[in-house]
Amino acid sequence: MNPPELSVVIPVYNEETGLPLLFERLYPALDALGLRYEVIFVDDGSSDGSAALLRGQFQQRPECTRVILLAGNFGQHMAIMAGFERCRGQIVVTLDADLQNPPEEIARLVAAVRAGYDYVGSIRRRRQDALFRRLASRLLNALRERTTRIRMSDQGCMLRAYHRHVVDAINRCREANTFIPALAYLFARRPTEIEVAHDARQAGTTKYSLYKLIRLNFDLMTGFSLLPLQMFSLLGMLVALGAAAAYVVLIMKRLLAGELERGVLSLFDRDIVEFFLIGMVLFGLGLLGEYVGRIYQEVRGRPRYLVEAVLEQLPCATDSAPDASAAQPDTRRVQTGR
Repeated sequence: MNPPELSVVIPVYNEETGLPLLFERLYPALDALGLRYEVIFVDDGSSDGSAALLRGQFQQRPECTRVILLAGNFGQHMAIMAGFERCRGQIVVTLDADLQNPPEEIARLVAAVRAGYDYVGSIRRRRQDALFRRLASRLLNALRERTTRIRMSDQGCMLRAYHRHVVDAINRCREANTFIPALAYLFARRPTEIEVAHDARQAGTTKYSLYKLIRLNFDLMTGFSLLPLQMFSLLGMLVALGAAAAYVVLIMKRLLAGELERGVLSLFDRDIVEFFLIGMVLFGLGLLGEYVGRIYQEVRGRPRYLVEAVLEQLPCATDSAPDASAAQPDTRRVQTGR
């Protein structure tokens, strides 16, 4: 079979209430493009009825729908990796299942790739999230730009397009934890960004808590930069030099004026200084632990995710003699990781 020109990868986690509306809007938007496409839904261990709805949609549109059922919850980016490793299109678009990014915007991303860009990021226009989420996202974006060389105006928007060679490069990476848009930025030769519409969530609740947003930014910093460790080392050096200078001043004053009743540290509250230095030491240990933890995860060599089943229409043996089993789902259990 001729491979499709476009692959749309959609991670799904407990989106039972919103999936029918997604199906209703997604397929007409893709049909209107007038090209061969495939939609790859990756169920990330949903505990509601999402998997059953995906099976039903596969049965309705088996010629352009594929479903990957993961054997647990491995996270959004691992779900996308599972889709990347099985997609066949020359243009690959990622889309969230919550309809905050309208499927109708896919046409603009495809046009940008056809214009010569190999990675198309997106910026949410008039973002419809709560004020807290907008402020947290802005803060994390600023922190990422100061600790890595990755430049993304809106790192939280998953509506993005990738050329085939960028997806192939991402698939060759075997990191236990990763951030796909950042990897794509590193591998792209001609990246760009466009503004896209943004709607309020149609159903369900967000899966990203404040803790997960902070964890994501730690993964970004420790996975793409050594600057945090270097800055902490520099801070330690400055504190050591400052302490040495204060000690020299103290000795000089004692030599010139005799034994002083109070030393240089009398200018400060010793308790505050001690708590500050203890806090810096604990922060440094935690930062070092992040890097050591990443090494620990890598050397274990465990699979990044497990696939329980894949629902897809098997290719025909020949175009002239279709296989009788071509419309049957290919369901298999595999283990994927390294």
